[in-house]
Amino acid sequence: MTAEEAEAVMAVPDIAVPLGLRDRAMLELLYATAIRRGELIALKLYDVDYARSTLIVRQGKGNKDRVVPLGERAKAWPVAYRDRVRPGLVVGRDPGTLFLSRDGHALEAKRLSEKVRGHVATAGIGKPGSCHLLRHTAATLMLEGGADIRFIQALLGHESLETRQIYTRVSIAKLAEIHAATHPGARLVRDRALLDAALADDGKD
Repeated sequence: MTAEEAEAVMAVPDIAVPLGLRDRAMLELLYATAIRRGELIALKLYDVDYARSTLIVRQGKGNKDRVVPLGERAKAWPVAYRDRVRPGLVVGRDPGTLFLSRDGHALEAKRLSEKVRGHVATAGIGKPGSCHLLRHTAATLMLEGGADIRFIQALLGHESLETRQIYTRVSIAKLAEIHAATHPGARLVRDRALLDAALADDGKD
């Protein structure tokens, strides 16, 4: 997604209702941190360090922990959810899981995917996808914004060159766009007559 399309998805949940505010908080976290679906579901209350604007992903892919930045905006939504909505979702003994379902349990992976997919569809951006779309978008936009691939690799929790291979390939479209707009030699239309003349002369040899 483009940054504008991502913002359209963020704005879909109705934050005037409790579960809408919860969904907005989840979308913001997925988009800001590029964590995986299962990593979001597994988050505990104590995994978010609001003072430092970070969260810890415990036992992510490869059974390794990692710390990722939240950013001020992405931190604000979980805070609002935690303080205004979550207490009303707890049923019986508090499980300590950050994001709870209507019945007080941790969200199921399939249900979370359906929820996010529905918000993406409602945004009307014409692109299908769910949790991984937000993860992929975050990484791609950071790369296009100038982030070093090594930092993106650390954010995503990748250890191999998989990140470089995937996101370098994705960003080539943006590179082509920038090249066409800025490289003096890329303006073929301007020099079309000159090129045609050169090709015509070349054909005579």
